[in-house]
Formats: sequence, C-alpha cells, structure tokens
Amino acid sequence: MPDYAGGNRLALLKNGEQYFPALIAAIDAAAAEVFLETYIFADDRTGGLVVAALARAAERGVATHLLIDGFGAHDFPPRFREMLSKAKAEILVFRPSVSPWPFWKQRSRLRRMHRKLASIDGALAFVGGINIIDDYDTSAQVPPRYDYAVRIEGPLAARVRAEASKLWTRVAWATSGNRWRRWPGFAMLLGRAALHAPPQASPAVGGQLARLVVRDSVRHRRDIEDAYLEQIDAARSEVIIANAYFFPTRRFRRALHQAAHRGVEVALLLQGKSNHPLLFYASRALYRSLLRAGVRIHEYYPSELHAKVAVFDSRVATVGSSNIDPFSLGLAREANVFVDDGPFATELRASLREAIEKKARAVPADYWQRLDFALKLRIWLAYRVARVIMSVYGVDWLR
Repeated sequence: MPDYAGGNRLALLKNGEQYFPALIAAIDAAAAEVFLETYIFADDRTGGLVVAALARAAERGVATHLLIDGFGAHDFPPRFREMLSKAKAEILVFRPSVSPWPFWKQRSRLRRMHRKLASIDGALAFVGGINIIDDYDTSAQVPPRYDYAVRIEGPLAARVRAEASKLWTRVAWATSGNRWRRWPGFAMLLGRAALHAPPQASPAVGGQLARLVVRDSVRHRRDIEDAYLEQIDAARSEVIIANAYFFPTRRFRRALHQAAHRGVEVALLLQGKSNHPLLFYASRALYRSLLRAGVRIHEYYPSELHAKVAVFDSRVATVGSSNIDPFSLGLAREANVFVDDGPFATELRASLREAIEKKARAVPADYWQRLDFALKLRIWLAYRVARVIMSVYGVDWLR
C-alpha cells in the first residue's frame, strides 16, 4: 500500500449538496485538464449540470476526460454524449458489455469500475462515494441520499491524477481493438495515452497526512480491505463504520470481534432500507455473531444510506467508494482516501454520531430471537443464495 503523503489540505463534503457545487466550480476553474470517473451518470438535473461544466471546459481547450462504467452508466443519455463530443471532450466506457452470456465470462464482466473521483489540473482532486446523480433521487424518500466525499489539495492530488490517468490509458488501450496488429489503431492509442505532459507534483499547501488506497485485480487485490484491517487492529478506543452494503469477509468479521473483545467500542451504521434485497437480507444473517461479540449495530432509515466511511480512535478516517462486501472487496475497482488527521477524523465522527443518535435505530442484542419464523427463513435463504453466487463467481468470501 502507498505511504501517507504530507502537506495536504482536505475538506469533508457531505452529500451532493456540498459535493456537486464544489466539483462544478473546480471544473469551471480548470486550466489544463479534467479527469472524472463515476459509476453512475444519471439523466437528471445534477447530471445535466455536471455534463454542461465538462462541455464548457472542453470548449475552452481543457483536455476533458470522462470515464463511466458500462453497467452502472449503461443508460448514459445520448444527448449528454452529443454535448461532450461536440465540445471535443473524450468519453470512455469501462467494460461496456453487460450481457449475461456466455456464463463463464461473468466473473470478468462483474469487475466494474465503481470509483468516484475527479482530478483537476493535477492540483485539486475529489474522492468519495457520490455518483453523478441527484441527491433527492431516492425512491420518493424526502431526505437526501446520505454520502460523503473529500476535496483534496496538495501532493495527494497528484497521486489521484496519476491513478486517473493510468486507468484512462488502460481503458483506451483495451478498447482500441487488435492493438498489436492494427498499427493505426495503436498509434491512435498512443496519442490518447500520452494526452499531454502531466502536471508537476503539487506543492504542500497544508499539514494533513493522507494516502490514496485503490483496489484492482492485479497488484492491489486486497489493499482497501488490508487498510481497514490495519486500522481496526490498531484501534484502542473506538471504531465507527458507516457502509451501504455490508457483507464482510471472515477475516474482516474476526477483526471486528477481536476489537470488541479487547474493549474497543465498535459501532456500525448500516442501511435500514435497501434497493438490493438479496444482500440486504443476507447481511442480517451476520448480526447475531456481531452482536454477541459486543459490536453495536445501528440502522439508518430516513433515506438511502450510500456512505462508505469510517473513523478509528478519532484520529484516522477513510472516505471512499468501497463497500464492505464481496464485490467491492473482491471484484470492483475502488478508491478510498485514508486520512491521519485528528480534526478531520473528529469532524467525520461528529457527523456519524449525529446520524447514529438522531436518525438511526439501534439493533437490540436479542435481535435474532425477536424475529418471526418467516423473516428468519428469508434471511437464511438470502445468506445461502449469496454464498452460492459468490462461489460461482469465484469470490473468496470465506478467507
């Protein structure tokens, strides 16, 4: 995993209400280049505002690159594509094929680009869990979707840029066709990959330590999970994790159990409502052992909880795109920022504590005993089906 970089200035952004104005302002101020990666790019007001900002940037000569996922953004609006193409912005799709056949290729097709990050001129970056979708598009629920991102200035911004440029080049390479035999296509690829000279390393602008941790299927298969486990194992007083889709591996669960056993207050903020019923019910099969170990579980009900964040001992925090489930930890491309800074961690902790105390319901210790037979059966069946699916697709969930 990468080392922490010093000299950064970070700002915690809560929900799209804070994130989208900051992102659009940064794109409008871009002088040389923009990289934007997102899993979902919705055809709504927010999507329109972001695509308009990207088009404006491209029209004034900024090298503008949008990378979307072929599954999450499969319905990317043709009118958005036309706007960006007319402005000379470049668009790439990560694994555009989403057909379920042939069956044996499904593991490959489940490797999605789930990252949500942006790089502006190599000097400013954003990393988090917020897709390009309106905050209030939450199935008729009134409160906005609950999520976080972080705004980054300083040396870490250059690392985000390097990661965005690297993935862009790889996707361009993969989509260029028979790349060794079609030399014209290969030349086009080189032109795309070269883009323009990367910006110089960003100077120190603050005093915060942070590192970018990514997950891919080559050199960084377990980096995000390992970074979580490193902090859980080091915790001495408190661990707070808020995560949208929580179905952790055995070693992750063991780390939580061990932390609770040594007296660490372990609190989980999870979804009370879900748009993925299978995982929603399967995760509840894990509640009994977690509660017995002393882990406190809270379910968030006002709206959709989409956050992927955590705080450890009010000192280290993480904000990113990675869920704690088999697909994020075992298949998808993800990006999280880990911040070693007391004030930043304290700010995020205060926000999470407010949600836990005012907007969530505590799961009682005798949760399982209170359930009726029908719900227990539904949870048990969901758990077994989830296990079978993971086995079929080769996800090593039991490690």
